[in-house]
Amino acid sequence: MDSRVSELFGGCCRPAGGGAGGALRGRGGAAPGGCSSKAKKKNGRSRGGKANNPPYLPPEAEDGNIEYKLKLVNPSQYRFEHLVTQMKWRLQEGRGEAVYQIGVEDNGLLVGLSEEEMRASLKTLRRMAEKVGADITVLREREVDYDSDVPRKITEVLVRKVPDNQQFLDLRVAVLGNVDSGKSTLLGVLTQGELDNGRGRARLNLFRHLHEIQSGRTSSISFEILGFNSKGEVVNYSDSRTAEEICESSSKMITFIDLAGHHKYLKTTIFGLTSYCPDFAMLVVSANTGIAGTTREHLGLAMALKVPFFIVISKVDLCSKATVERTVKQLERILKQPGCNKLPLLVNSDDDAVTAAQQFAQSPNITPIFTLSSVSGENLDLLKVFLNILPPLTNSKEQEELMQQLTEFQVDEIYTVPEVGTVVGGTLSSGICREGENLVVGPTDDGKFLRLKVCSIQRNRSACRVLRAGQAATLALGPFDRSLLRKGMVMVSPEMNPTICSVFEAEIVLLFHATTFRKGFQVTVHVGNVRQTAIVEKIHGKDKLRTGEKAVVRFRFIKHPEYLKIGAKLLFREGVTKGIGHVTDLQAITTKENGLEESLGPAQLSF
Repeated sequence: MDSRVSELFGGCCRPAGGGAGGALRGRGGAAPGGCSSKAKKKNGRSRGGKANNPPYLPPEAEDGNIEYKLKLVNPSQYRFEHLVTQMKWRLQEGRGEAVYQIGVEDNGLLVGLSEEEMRASLKTLRRMAEKVGADITVLREREVDYDSDVPRKITEVLVRKVPDNQQFLDLRVAVLGNVDSGKSTLLGVLTQGELDNGRGRARLNLFRHLHEIQSGRTSSISFEILGFNSKGEVVNYSDSRTAEEICESSSKMITFIDLAGHHKYLKTTIFGLTSYCPDFAMLVVSANTGIAGTTREHLGLAMALKVPFFIVISKVDLCSKATVERTVKQLERILKQPGCNKLPLLVNSDDDAVTAAQQFAQSPNITPIFTLSSVSGENLDLLKVFLNILPPLTNSKEQEELMQQLTEFQVDEIYTVPEVGTVVGGTLSSGICREGENLVVGPTDDGKFLRLKVCSIQRNRSACRVLRAGQAATLALGPFDRSLLRKGMVMVSPEMNPTICSVFEAEIVLLFHATTFRKGFQVTVHVGNVRQTAIVEKIHGKDKLRTGEKAVVRFRFIKHPEYLKIGAKLLFREGVTKGIGHVTDLQAITTKENGLEESLGPAQLSF
């Protein structure tokens, strides 16, 4: 972990010089035809000895959901069946999505096809998609000027499977940004399908408490959904749909986790980032105020937790063009400095949005930047194009491996629902959870695990019989006593022998501290859905730590034991003090008989 991330927390960032927007556009040939032969030569990718050097994409990968096809003109029946099998594989790799580049050789050479050949190839592709229950959407076309007198094109096509058995692709996006930057308003516009009136009307449906409506400020974590059907069309509440209808009509679902922007709700924001396991983060910056308040801190949190983030500059309708450009340049300076080391990509067109979505998922250094207005709707469609194409970070193989493990569900929220009973919300970390399944939950304050039964499951506000690893849901537990539950618990399979501890070690980097960090210091520790105060018992090899220094530290929870895993990411804070790291060792409290009883005998731990 680079200790220079501390600059984002300590407020001592220095501008690293200018930087024009869109510095990355067409970089590396990731967009079809997006890089001239001159640029290719400069990047050391010039190939062939001809005067007109051919444009290239990176060679086709065997894994992943991107497939290159030179042409698909009138294939034989045997060839067609082979192509369909290949499409099934690519869709499986992309968890229901695949991208086909037509007119491209396997080595990445952009050859292109004539108008007639392209029409025939797209017809074949449509037949293949129908065979596997998918739809196709043309993302973009490019003319290729390479050794031909006849105009030749390549076409990029999105293939998306029509969902079956509620297994739509679900991506979670955490929404960060300073107070009054327009986060909730933007989500209201995206999910409700109506523009804001300039006075915050769009955000009213998102607020959960009266004081949020009165102040206009989010203080709790709320969830909003935006769907895309198999043809890439937006599915939201604009047609008076219910959440169930949105889920039924969508092949892809974006779940926005709306987090608080005000500094006094920082612990809630951190809990949302660590506990809800977002795939991506969206940092919203107001064009008229720029990088203010908690913006820098939220950016640092996303980087510390290694959550890929993109940036939305809102309220461009309130500012002059020069003010917007100044805010963009301010962001670019911070992104390019050594503490961040990001490559900004300013999105100005549909083509940029497609390129940004593909490169963003492939490279952790790329940061797309959108400039839009929730009132006028300017550039709002570019963000929708980006979200529609944005691929998942995990492939099908990793997903299958997680599903083979024993069941583990993180408890993030606890409710009491009339006529239903106790309900818990959270994320299934591993395994499969079925309706009617028997699990154990804990640890309690005295370190025990209690038996319970999952009565029913709801995912995205609609009933679901089976929950798979990586999915978020709410589980109804029937008459189970709510007072026995708390945030930070886990529900696990009875066969699992969960490791709980009060004492653990972590390798940390102290991001910011006003003086020195010593033994006896108390901090609030965040590890996944666990949030508890811990005391520093020992700093190995040192008496004290200063900002930017690394060490292995022994912590002790002051209230009750927690379920932790070695290697889990850790974040701690106390006032202005902040640090990050990962768990390296646990002083385990052993559990017996399927985790239902415990032995508090002396545990062994090597220091």
